[in-house]
Amino acid sequence: MITRDDVLAAEKRISPHIRRTPLLRGGTYSAPLWLKCEFLQHTGVFKARGAFNRQLAALERGELDPGVGVVAASGGNAGLANAYAAAALGVQATVFVPANAPRVKVERLLAYNATVRQVGTEYVEAYEAAQEYVAQSGALFCHAYDQPEIAAGAGTIAEEILRDEPGIDTIVVAVGGGGLYAGLAAAASGRAKIVAVELVTIPTLHAALEAGRPVDVSVSGIAADSLGARRVGDIAFSMASKEPPVSVLVDDEAIIAARTLLWSEYRIPAEYGAATAFAALTAGAYVPRENERVAVIICGANTDPSTLGAATGSPQA
Repeated sequence: MITRDDVLAAEKRISPHIRRTPLLRGGTYSAPLWLKCEFLQHTGVFKARGAFNRQLAALERGELDPGVGVVAASGGNAGLANAYAAAALGVQATVFVPANAPRVKVERLLAYNATVRQVGTEYVEAYEAAQEYVAQSGALFCHAYDQPEIAAGAGTIAEEILRDEPGIDTIVVAVGGGGLYAGLAAAASGRAKIVAVELVTIPTLHAALEAGRPVDVSVSGIAADSLGARRVGDIAFSMASKEPPVSVLVDDEAIIAARTLLWSEYRIPAEYGAATAFAALTAGAYVPRENERVAVIICGANTDPSTLGAATGSPQA
């Protein structure tokens, strides 16, 4: 479990290192809509917040040897965030990614001077290889989503949203492993409702809530590169058990259509995982009540720009 105090501590720690991204009015989709433009964050993804919080807190405690460095396992985005934070803090970074991670993400990892190791075809295989490396090297492991400092860092997004628009009723977020959801739930508890949106083919949180515990799910679909955790994190499940979110599912077609709309209407270059939250509204998976004030987090933009104008597509290679 994490609390809003953890999120506020993270906000104080990371504020010199991250961008305070804008909250833009996005028109009306049966309710007043705002878009939290977290795709403008360093590395093009919200995960820079958790990465800085994890690494800075470890440095404060003397748990991180900059020469030995940090290790992350990722479909791409968590690796980017931790590689960027490590470079900014003068720390070595090694990132394990699946062999099918999007090329644009691998190229950016290399640009941040990270050592990239490609293993298997799913996040879980990269994770297992990273754990072996940690045991051998003594490097600090930075989880993609299931560490308190990672989740608390992500939760700072809710603090910004509710500071900019205190009247927001609902925050809509895509869920993979659940770190962003967990941080938002801690920060917004008692202030705003959370709508947790998942790909129908990777329903980690939805399945856990039905089973009463985290369970493994199969991983497939167009947003699997960023939402492809096999099971929801323990922190996210504990937050959802305490204060259940509205859990909805969307399919590939809805995500593709939402991503196309984000580009055509707003010129937002969202990756498929980032368009998943918006798809809940555009596809009608979540229907706000009249005059409900809704903020949707557009959480990442690490995508192939040549596919943005397409109404159909396939997972990034």
